[in-house]
Amino acid sequence: MGGMDNSQVQFLPFAAINNFMLPEYRLQVISYVLNRLDQLTGERRGAINGQLKRHLQVPGFRNSAQAPLPIKIKNSVAPFERSSDFVAQILSGWYELHPVLLEQVNQLLVERGWELLPVDTDRAKLPGFLTRWPKKETFEIVNAAFHARFPNEPAEDNDVSLMTVWLSGRLPYELVETDEESEEEGGEAAAGSVAAAPA
Repeated sequence: MGGMDNSQVQFLPFAAINNFMLPEYRLQVISYVLNRLDQLTGERRGAINGQLKRHLQVPGFRNSAQAPLPIKIKNSVAPFERSSDFVAQILSGWYELHPVLLEQVNQLLVERGWELLPVDTDRAKLPGFLTRWPKKETFEIVNAAFHARFPNEPAEDNDVSLMTVWLSGRLPYELVETDEESEEEGGEAAAGSVAAAPA
């Protein structure tokens, strides 16, 4: 993030993603990741298990990461709603588990003029989400463009939206014209990472 003046850039905590996620989709994302922990890198798996131990209280389990999977999934919803560290690790795991969608959405956004961090950047280490979002790039428009660009890809719209958010490091709190955004933020568009689904 070298040399960026964070005092001039507004970030939202990662937990703000909950304002854009339907409850059933939030549960779906958590379940997807916790069901596939063994497919993640050792570092990410360790980070997620660390968050589970820290935030989950499961009666009868000193280490809540050892609790039965359905209980872990159910009990993960509350910390996901309030802990940005928990959100960042779950969404980073989800991101790693969707390599094809990741490459497709990255390609699409670059073609559409978005400024993005490299795909291998650990977005969990960022301060949060940038708040400025290109006005002409609603979730509906990005999803339509995705399905037109990749007509044989069965990805669901919520997943495309979430990947757009996490890749871009943005939440659509402040809709801005692209020209205005580039003038005021300079190269700062690449400074964040996002994860959301339309409410």
